[in-house]
Order: sequence, then C-alpha cells, then structure tokens
Amino acid sequence: MSKTTTQLQVDKQGGLFSKVSVPAPTPEPGEVCIRAKAVALNPLDWKSRAFGVMVQSWPAVFGVDAAGVVDSVGSNVKGFQPGDEVFCLCGMGNRAGAFQEIITVPSHLVAKKPTKLSFEEAASLPICYLTAAAAVNDGLKVPLPQLDPTGTSSLESVLVLGGSSAVGANAIQQLRMALPSATILTTSSAQHHARLIELGATQCFDRSAQNDTAAIRAAAPGGAGVDAILDPVGAAVSAPAVFTALDPSGPKVFSQVVTGPTAEVPEGVNSTTVFGRQIFGAKGGMSAMPGLADLYQSGKYQLPVKVEVTGQGLDAIEPGLGKLMKGVSGCKYVVSL
Repeated sequence: MSKTTTQLQVDKQGGLFSKVSVPAPTPEPGEVCIRAKAVALNPLDWKSRAFGVMVQSWPAVFGVDAAGVVDSVGSNVKGFQPGDEVFCLCGMGNRAGAFQEIITVPSHLVAKKPTKLSFEEAASLPICYLTAAAAVNDGLKVPLPQLDPTGTSSLESVLVLGGSSAVGANAIQQLRMALPSATILTTSSAQHHARLIELGATQCFDRSAQNDTAAIRAAAPGGAGVDAILDPVGAAVSAPAVFTALDPSGPKVFSQVVTGPTAEVPEGVNSTTVFGRQIFGAKGGMSAMPGLADLYQSGKYQLPVKVEVTGQGLDAIEPGLGKLMKGVSGCKYVVSL
C-alpha cells in the first residue's frame, strides 16, 4: 500500500479548509521533503483564501513559513539528510505549501535550524526576514553584509515605517548591520519603542508622526530630513504626508513592500516595489536562508517579534488565521504540528 500524507486544502476562492489525504511526496532532483513541526501564519494566507492572491489553481495549499525535520532528499541535494532539523520558506501550490504534514521545496529555500531556536521560533522567521532583506538590498540599494560583504552604501539616514511589524523589525536589524553609523528612525506604537531601540533603531516616533513629519526631519542628520524611507506595511498609502520626511536635497529613496495597494509616490522620489522572493536573485542571494541561520546561531540577530503559539495541529490553522485577520502588533502567530 502506498504511503499517504495529509494536506489542509481550500477548494475554491473563499472556500473552506478541509483535510485531504494525498500520496506522500517523492522529492525531485534538488528538492527536500520536510515533515513539518511548526508553521507560521501570515496575512498572505488569508488573502490567498479570500481573494485568490498568488493562487494559480484550486484546490490550493497555503502557508509560506515552516520548520521541521527532513524526511527525504532528492538527487543532487548536498548538506541535508533525513533527520536534520531545518526551517524553510515554502511555496504556493499543493506540494510546497506549509499547511500539510510533508512539505516539498527546492533545497535553496531550506536551512539548518539554529540550535538555540525552537521549531516554533524558527518557523516565524523566513518570509519576514527575506522580505526585509529585499526591501533593504533591492529597494534601498544597501548591500547586506551577510550576502555581499564588499558592498557599500552612501545612505546616512533611513526611516522605517511600522518598525514593530515582523518585516520592519527585521529591516531595522539588517540596516544596523549594513550601516553601523547611520541614523535609523522608525514609527510604531509607544509600547514597542524600547524593543526597537534594542534591535538597532536610533529613535522611535509614534505613528502619528507619519502625518506630521517635523520631529522626524529634525532627528535626521542636519535636521533636513532622511535620505530614505522603507515601508513594509503600506503606511504611505494612508499617510502620504510621510514623504515630507525626506530631505529634499538628498537621494530621496523609497522602498515599498508589496502588501496590497501601492502608495502614490511624489515626483523626484526614487521608488522601488519589492517582495521577499526576489532576494534570491540578488548578489549572494541564493545563500539567504543559510545566512539567516548563521546570523542566529552566531548571536548577531534577535527574534524580531514575540512568537505566540495559537494552537496545535492542522485544525488550529483556520482559527489562528481568523485571529490574525483581526490585527496583530509586535507578535507572530505560529501553529505547532
């Protein structure tokens, strides 16, 4: 009798989750099959279900972050073997989605789990770290030392909007590593300010400063405004006045993460729209996942936000996504499997 595994599928846009038994996967060359121990919940998951975002066909298996144990590896895969504890970026589609017992992904999306992290903590990291990396490296044109140690940037000040988001908190850490002497400003609720300073921010402001940027401009070197803005949360869509935080005589760089509608950018601002997976096309980008593991294992990086386990088992994913849809701040929801 052939072996089977269980997937959490959605049969149509707006449809219900259901557990479906399918044949256990066999890895193709270059692929790794991972038995999931924990999966993270992301806004993309409920947006895919509700609106069909990034869904190529139905039924679909969602989920983009996971951690677990290697079940099997395909030919040409080096560095992984059955039993290894790993974490990974997952894909869209039946084989690669995170919401199932055995996930199958290309080996460059996988890294050894840092021993100091639990499966739940490790599962919270990939997409937010990679998205922040793309926002810094591709959007701001600031080379990341973990990917390109020889790269340089002339930016002296950056404003990170929504610094307490998982992507924002990752971006603050990466900017501090790439630009050790830069002024890194951020906006968030006051309850998160101390934590963001610990992660590398120079100064924090309440989110209301996005509509009245005088204090932000004054905190930048020379008091004229910042060189660049990184927006991981779509803040500039509802607060277009934030562009007045840019130094009018500076490079005026704007890095915008794809989260939904994009901001209308003023003339003269150098804008780039980014998404997480594009970091793999950057210089050194194919080592992004092992690089992330090395940063944690070496103690150079901290968990960007608190991890909260919302339940256990595939059945806990749907109520967890319902909780996520209501909003979350400074926290990442994870389900144990």
